[in-house]
Amino acid sequence: MTTVAVLVGSLRAESVNRRLAETLRDNAPEGVELVIVDGLADLPFYNEEIDNASQVPASAVALRDKVAAADRVLAVTPEYNGTMPAVLNNAIDWLSRPYGAGAIVGKPFTVIGATPTPFGGKWSHADAARSARIAGAHVLEDAIVSQTAIDVDVFGAEVQDKFAAALLALVEAEAPAAA
Repeated sequence: MTTVAVLVGSLRAESVNRRLAETLRDNAPEGVELVIVDGLADLPFYNEEIDNASQVPASAVALRDKVAAADRVLAVTPEYNGTMPAVLNNAIDWLSRPYGAGAIVGKPFTVIGATPTPFGGKWSHADAARSARIAGAHVLEDAIVSQTAIDVDVFGAEVQDKFAAALLALVEAEAPAAA
């Protein structure tokens, strides 16, 4: 069984990207489990002072545990003002610590999503990929899918095939050898 931790960059319960994550989860290939990591809204903004305290926030511990237990990480996110949503950036910040040994280190990672802009979230997805790479993830650039939601049914078969192909590439990716 390959487990994929899914980080959703939108907090809206009915967002296109949450629905996309749920659709992928519900239609995952045999032998693949997608676990949508909830609770991102409960994370305090990353602060090294509280991360070094004797009691790391429970929401941060839960996030780290869920991602550490997964084999892969998939971010499904819209674009806000030309960049990734703060909630996703904050989650990656928590996952990057402790430096060099965070829960995301060495994990195959990609980002997909749909946004009602002409560029489909490319800037957000590039930012998320860069941040995850700096945090130590093994980013699969070729599996990034940025889909415009303007005049496109993101739940139509053709578009779903793009997202399913990205998921398959993530699942089949070899994790880099430990250094």
